[in-house]
Amino acid sequence: MAELGKGVSAGKIASNVQKKLTRAQEKVLQKLGKADETKDEQFEQCVQNFNKQLTEGSKLQKDLRTYLASVKAMHDASKKLTECLQEIYEPDWPGRDDTNKLAENNDLLWTDYHQKLVDQALLTMDTYLGQFPDIKSRIAKRGRKLVDYDSARHHFESLQNAKKKDDTKIAKPVSLLEKAAPQWCQGKIQAHLVAQTNLLRNQAEEELLKSQKVFEEMNADLQEELPSLWNSRVGFYVNTFQSIAGLEENFHKEMSKLHQNLNEVMTNLESHQGKPSTNAFTVKAQPRKKDNLFSRLRLKRSSDPSPAKTNKTTASPPDGPPAASAEPKTTNHAAEEPVVSPTSAATAAFFQDTPTVTVSKSPSQPSESAATEIEVKAPEKDANQSSSLPAVVVETFPATVNGTVESAPPKTNMPPGYVYKVRAQHDYSSTDSDELNLKAGEVVLVTQFENPEEQDEGWLMGIKESDWLQNKDFEQHRGVFPENFTEKYQ
Repeated sequence: MAELGKGVSAGKIASNVQKKLTRAQEKVLQKLGKADETKDEQFEQCVQNFNKQLTEGSKLQKDLRTYLASVKAMHDASKKLTECLQEIYEPDWPGRDDTNKLAENNDLLWTDYHQKLVDQALLTMDTYLGQFPDIKSRIAKRGRKLVDYDSARHHFESLQNAKKKDDTKIAKPVSLLEKAAPQWCQGKIQAHLVAQTNLLRNQAEEELLKSQKVFEEMNADLQEELPSLWNSRVGFYVNTFQSIAGLEENFHKEMSKLHQNLNEVMTNLESHQGKPSTNAFTVKAQPRKKDNLFSRLRLKRSSDPSPAKTNKTTASPPDGPPAASAEPKTTNHAAEEPVVSPTSAATAAFFQDTPTVTVSKSPSQPSESAATEIEVKAPEKDANQSSSLPAVVVETFPATVNGTVESAPPKTNMPPGYVYKVRAQHDYSSTDSDELNLKAGEVVLVTQFENPEEQDEGWLMGIKESDWLQNKDFEQHRGVFPENFTEKYQ
């Protein structure tokens, strides 16, 4: 027999091709419902568990390799950091030999940690997954042998069903050869056909038994191995993560000792160079370019010509006479009263061409605050008159209820002008009466400045959240503080 390729005979190739054709034909018949298929639900469940276990193991292996790559990157970064310390550590400083020894131990510790992770986790993981390809191949082969077994069973059954037809052939010749043969020879021909049919049936039976034996042997092995492999996953996961946790715990213990030794070296260096207080690095606030904010506000209000105790709206043209004052009455009834009362002819003449300013108050209950509304109406202008209007300065004050000045509560449970929250990262001691004392960890509610021009660069206005929650007194507890001492978090 001729040999082809790499020692593969032509007969072997023909046999493989014939098997593939037979299997394909059998699968088509099974899909069409013309041939029954052997089913094993228990084995199918084992195969599903196997595929799930393989997927989980592959993902764990991938993540473990990523973890090891991160450990290697941390090792390189830590090594560069210790090398930098060695470079900047001057020869005459105390503890130089200690820093060199710490750097060496640090490198050895990282190397040992990485190597143990590879030996006790990654290699074990590779061994665990190494058994899956062979079992997967055997599962696929078992599927092919099952198709061969079904095909052989169906072929044998078809021969069995054709036995009655063979008996009919013995009683009545059907072929031309049988009809043309002499009477004495017809019996021999029929006997030959029966013998040939029996031979085919025997061969089919032998093929059925052979394929059945091969399939059952493979099926029995897999039925035993797959559940055992599925149950082994728990112990493997436990051992793997226990090894990782133990190695990491020991690593951090040893690294903690190195960090403690390094801290002692730095403390000795600080003590040798001078007092800790002179060498300590502190966070400093940006210097304020302006005076005390509250002093500026008091100065501005004291220079305001309108009394602080009255509700007044001042209207003054750029170059005209002084505007008259408007003083609303304190009442609990809704009213709309003119507030412009000129006291001289000149002033009256002026207000004929100036906007009309009115103040109206909405009714309020004793427990509520009255809101003051100011309306400015411009007079009608002739075509020949200038379109410019005098400037109107409007200043609002809290309305009064029963002679008492009250302010409307904020819409939310936050101070007026609330913007966001910050948390103090360092302690800060105030240097002026308008500044807040801060402790690290305290939360401050940042608010807007009444006048943005009053804000110093690098400084914020606000009130401590604890002070606001306790008494809601914004005016008494607000203050400014350096922005670089805090961090925005809400």
